[in-house]
Amino acid sequence: MATRKVTLSLDTAAIEYAERAAKAHGISLSAWLSRAARREAVRTGYRARPHDAEALATADEAELIAAEQDLGA
Repeated sequence: MATRKVTLSLDTAAIEYAERAAKAHGISLSAWLSRAARREAVRTGYRARPHDAEALATADEAELIAAEQDLGA
């Protein structure tokens, strides 16, 4: 999956919740935040264009593989 580095500012409570959730799910904080952002975008009305659906599914699969590799490391 293609990634892009960004700088974010999050309130202390939000980052602590995210860190705990990521750890509980056995994934990196970046992976957890990426999934959370995607879920929130969809929840609030974003819908992938039909030609994006396959790319998003492929990205999800790549993210899952990366998380499994992280756990095995």
